Amino acid sequence: MDFNVKKLASDAGVFFTRAVQFTEEKLGQAEKTELDVHLENLLARADCTKNWTEKIFRQTEVLLQPNPSARIEEFFYEKLDRKVPSRATNGELLGQYMLDAAKDFGPSTPYGSTLIKVGESQRKLGGTEREFIQSSAISFLTPLRNFLEGDWRTISKERRLLENRRLDLDICKARLKKAKVAEAKASATPDFQETRPRNYVLSASASALWSEEVDKAEMELRVAQTEFDRQAEVTRLLLEGISSTHVHHLRCLHEFVEAQAAYYAQCHLHMLELQKELSRLPNAFAVNPSSLAAFSSPSPSTSASPAPPTPATLETDTLKGEEGRPPASGSRKAKVLYDYDAADTSELSLLADELITVYTVPGMDPDWLIGERGNQKGKVPVTYLELLS
Repeated sequence: MDFNVKKLASDAGVFFTRAVQFTEEKLGQAEKTELDVHLENLLARADCTKNWTEKIFRQTEVLLQPNPSARIEEFFYEKLDRKVPSRATNGELLGQYMLDAAKDFGPSTPYGSTLIKVGESQRKLGGTEREFIQSSAISFLTPLRNFLEGDWRTISKERRLLENRRLDLDICKARLKKAKVAEAKASATPDFQETRPRNYVLSASASALWSEEVDKAEMELRVAQTEFDRQAEVTRLLLEGISSTHVHHLRCLHEFVEAQAAYYAQCHLHMLELQKELSRLPNAFAVNPSSLAAFSSPSPSTSASPAPPTPATLETDTLKGEEGRPPASGSRKAKVLYDYDAADTSELSLLADELITVYTVPGMDPDWLIGERGNQKGKVPVTYLELLS
């Protein structure tokens, strides 16, 4: 391998002098050339843009893909320039599980038929989510990533180069200052009475050498100043392009909001359609009217018992509590499946596993029965009961 020793030594020397200058500036032992106010403001604005763009980009990734393992996998695929494998969304997985469960439970059963409807809707929701993720990644995430990995890297490179040019400029300023001080000392006229003639020759020679050193330092300073000004202009132009970046990201943000609104609107339509389909299915929670009629009709052994209360007396019997008694005909025992808190005084609160007496009356909502516990009675929901024979 061919090494350029001179270039390597030169680069090492430049790096060392810059490191010394930087350290002295931090310790307050060297002067530092300050950038103009406009350029400083542009740098601060660029840093702010980079920081918030990075945070928005990362959090949007979390929103679109909450699974950190999946995000890491997609990151490696992108770095390897390989296509990210297709992955089912959570909604699609849930829908598929529901459809598979419906096959085992029986598609003709109320639970199985409902699982089929809900599973199909979940798959539609998952597909809608997939489209939203893909459109958002293209219209919103990609421009943010391009800025962070493209424009910002270029800006960072030019900023580092500007900082190096500034250090070189300050090194040249310090070198010129030292050369002028040394020249002033060397050009001081010695006392003829106290100095030998030989020193005149040495003093004149040193003055000439330092004068030459001053000229060299001034030339290096002019070159360094020119390079610094040129680099500052390049950096300024790049930083002023941040305004165009803001405009571009604003347009991308509008597209992201439109995609998000379309996604939620489509999900809402799917859910409305699902509700309509479920409303057409038989209500598995409602009590079979024939079974209600069977246990509410008087048996032969109780044919002489009093007739059930009429609708005119139902409200009175329900609200009076202890004043009324349930009719003997049609009453059955029921086991409470879940705790139930009464919504008002016309209802009866229930405790799980307790036994109560229930009966129905003509014209009553089939989802409700009249329940009695001791001296308390009121309406109870059928879905909370298990009717006993």
